[in-house]
Amino acid sequence: MLLGTGSAATVIDDAALDAHVAALAQSYGEGAKRVLLIPPDHTRLNSFAGPIAAKFYALFAERGIHVDVLPALGTHKAMSADKLRLMFGDAIPAERFLVHRWDEGLLELGVIPGADIDALSEGRLSKANLDDDMTVALNPAVLEGGYDKVISIGQVVPHEVIGMANYTKNLMIGVGGKPVIDRSHFLGAVYGMERIMGRTESPVRTLLNRAFDEFVRPRAKLNGVDIQFVLTVVEDVPGKGAVMRGIYAGDDHDTFATAAELARTVNFDTVDEEIEHCVVYLDPEEFESTWLGDKAIYRTRMAMADGGKLTVLAPGLKEFGENPRTDPLIRKYGYHGTEHTLQLLAQHEELRNELSVAAHLIHGSTEGRFDVTYCCGEGVTEDEVRGVGYGYARDDETIKLYDPAKMNAGWNEVNGEKVFYIPNPALGLWAAAGRV
Repeated sequence: MLLGTGSAATVIDDAALDAHVAALAQSYGEGAKRVLLIPPDHTRLNSFAGPIAAKFYALFAERGIHVDVLPALGTHKAMSADKLRLMFGDAIPAERFLVHRWDEGLLELGVIPGADIDALSEGRLSKANLDDDMTVALNPAVLEGGYDKVISIGQVVPHEVIGMANYTKNLMIGVGGKPVIDRSHFLGAVYGMERIMGRTESPVRTLLNRAFDEFVRPRAKLNGVDIQFVLTVVEDVPGKGAVMRGIYAGDDHDTFATAAELARTVNFDTVDEEIEHCVVYLDPEEFESTWLGDKAIYRTRMAMADGGKLTVLAPGLKEFGENPRTDPLIRKYGYHGTEHTLQLLAQHEELRNELSVAAHLIHGSTEGRFDVTYCCGEGVTEDEVRGVGYGYARDDETIKLYDPAKMNAGWNEVNGEKVFYIPNPALGLWAAAGRV
């Protein structure tokens, strides 16, 4: 670990972050001529990865080092000029941004046997006849772009697919290929979100670490590419917003595990009782689809009472999937639970060919335990929202009642009703004490 600092009480302000990044840039820049930065996109707006990437760019450019930036899009759409500026500011020239395409032009590195992945699923994949071998592929820029250093930047935070986000996930999924994205997401879905979320180790983590260690590390070493990880831990502090609690840099699993330990402390909220009514706000700058907005469901499901109600304030909602391949499938098949989705997979080849979508349909269902109402603006219609299996309300009417400007994070009383409010579901994980 090159850098490891943080605690639940630490505040890494702008000056401290500048000093940390400057020290890292000094180390990473030794002998380097070309550097590739791999931060997340704007859907991880509060990760501090944007400012960190911009600081790295400026420091390397001062030393005459060529820098490119490859946002880890995964299956997300390419970032618009406005989103790039929102995330990274104005310091990085537009021509320095590369666009990852998850389903074409990738570098194939090897194969992981389906039987090994099925073992991680405890036999669930073979039961669904989905235990095929998995081809490991990566954006060719990472290993064959002529870079001396590849710096993956991102936030460690509880995650619905893998347990804790980042580290090898940022590469193997963020700039990886469709087979890995499909299989890893579906593995996590059938294994069970509630067995994974908030845990450093999980079957999906084991799979992605193996793909990285077995295929990426050796090729990187052979090609003279040094891959490093810069990981942040961020807490959503009432009245202050996103506060950086830790920053860690290194090239190994221990660096990630150290960051994950702190993330569990500051991002895992145990509520004193199950939530009967939860209200979640989705920032329109960050959440434009249910693919992303369903974090409101993922991150609260372990805290929700059976028969409870989840109200999602989603003024920026425009679509369901993040690209033209996924959106029509979500609209067609909807969020109706694990068993229903498995039945659909047995019947429809188009869904079998898009396992990450099938996984998302499972993730976005409450399995009938509690109700979800999306409160939307003009971006989607009532018929569209109800068509995928959610309740619908107008956001302007609901926001008047549950005003984000007046609600406090946590418990509130609104017209005699006890309501739990979450201003940003991407920065935490909530669970009732009996479900941790």
